[in-house]
Amino acid sequence: MNAYTDSRSKLRTQMRKQRSLLSDAERQSRAIKLSRIIAASRIFQKSRHIAFYLASDGEIDLLPLLKLACKQNKYCYLPVLGLGHSRSLWFLPYTPNTPLYRNRFGINEPEHQHSARQRKVKSLDLILMPLVAFDNDGNRLGMGGGFYDRTLAYLHNRRQWRKPQLIGTAFNFQQVEQLDTRIWDVPLEGIATDKHLQMF
Repeated sequence: MNAYTDSRSKLRTQMRKQRSLLSDAERQSRAIKLSRIIAASRIFQKSRHIAFYLASDGEIDLLPLLKLACKQNKYCYLPVLGLGHSRSLWFLPYTPNTPLYRNRFGINEPEHQHSARQRKVKSLDLILMPLVAFDNDGNRLGMGGGFYDRTLAYLHNRRQWRKPQLIGTAFNFQQVEQLDTRIWDVPLEGIATDKHLQMF
């Protein structure tokens, strides 16, 4: 492990530990604040096809916002791991009646026996993405699997694609001054926390 990789690993450990120290009540309160902030934003209000995630490992919870989006008759989607050893994500429709199961990382996701149901990433309006840390330039540090970066790699030719818009979601304390980036990292267009929504 080189110094560059080691620093990212240490930051992941630090942030995950800080998230784990939140009480259930504090976690729920911050999730509701985040939901209200995003729900009031123009980007959310104009989006019809939105990808969410189900929180794990102390991530800020999008469930209050997901429930609201379903009530507003928006088309909601959740990421699922590709079949086999694929390190890309699919996005499958979600409703309150969608059966879920735990994937190999212990994260709930929709059953995906019928891959034809997946939504093409390029046709999503908005993807709300989990992260471990972020900076003021829209850089995101994930868990290290590279799933989102591989799935969204085509956005490096951003001039050709307007959708989807990428918003990272996090607790406000997950902000750092500056993240080292790699050429395959896909930058965010905004960050939503329990304090504010910042667009870049």
